[in-house]
Amino acid sequence: MQGTVDGFSYGLVTPLVAYLMACLGGALGLRCTTRALLVAQSWRPGWLALGSAAIGSGIWTMHFIAMIGFTVDGAPIHYDKPMTYASLGVAIVMVGVGIFIVGYRGATGTALFTGGTITGLGIASMHYLGMAGMRFNGTLQYNTFTVATSVAIAMGAATAALWAAGQVRGFLWSVGASLVMGLAVTGMHYTGMAALSVHLHTGAPTAGDSPAALLAPMLIGPLAFLCLAGVVVMFDPLMVMGKPDWTPAEHKPGVPAHPPAPHPSRRSRLRSRRKVTHREFRTPQNR
Repeated sequence: MQGTVDGFSYGLVTPLVAYLMACLGGALGLRCTTRALLVAQSWRPGWLALGSAAIGSGIWTMHFIAMIGFTVDGAPIHYDKPMTYASLGVAIVMVGVGIFIVGYRGATGTALFTGGTITGLGIASMHYLGMAGMRFNGTLQYNTFTVATSVAIAMGAATAALWAAGQVRGFLWSVGASLVMGLAVTGMHYTGMAALSVHLHTGAPTAGDSPAALLAPMLIGPLAFLCLAGVVVMFDPLMVMGKPDWTPAEHKPGVPAHPPAPHPSRRSRLRSRRKVTHREFRTPQNR
């Protein structure tokens, strides 16, 4: 039997909150990635890891906040905890792989394509793995073309976000990029949901954790982490201003280097030598 699906049970509340969470995770992740491109090699892995966790947590939180508004008429929805939290791990790890590629190779075409593809596939994998963790008295079916479209949106959004991080511009630039990234990631989520159709079974509903029981541990952890990452960004002037106080350890495409200090010309050096020589060999009669 075909099930009736409602993805907006709370109106525009869940889409808007989900979008804000995606923007928050994207903004923090982009600033951390920007900082990683400006520091020495020893500090770079830590900043890239923090950025990966911020983006992955933001996207994961966005997904499940949006899923609060998802209901199937006549079929209570539960969630499998191991698979649900596994989707968080997949998001952080695959986003991290893409960010580390750009962090160490720079915002070149090859690095952006490779990193954006892996990161986008990680976002899509998180979405569909999280959907696979749903438990209800029925089955899920997807439209292949719409699923492919959602994956393409995820890869495009990830590539654009990594490119924006590699530009190493000011804080407002990252805010604008995170707004676009949040829109693309949220759009990917609802595109994937549009590919979904539900077929209900007869019989008793399946057992599992209720959305209310899963909501508290699901959101408290990632939200606390995002707040902590936000504090790190707020108290780091370099991450806010986006202007390094030193020359980057290495110059890579997408990371602007400081212009070299001007060297005195040969003529000025010769002129200064003549003045010194003239002063040293003056006799007392000429003084």
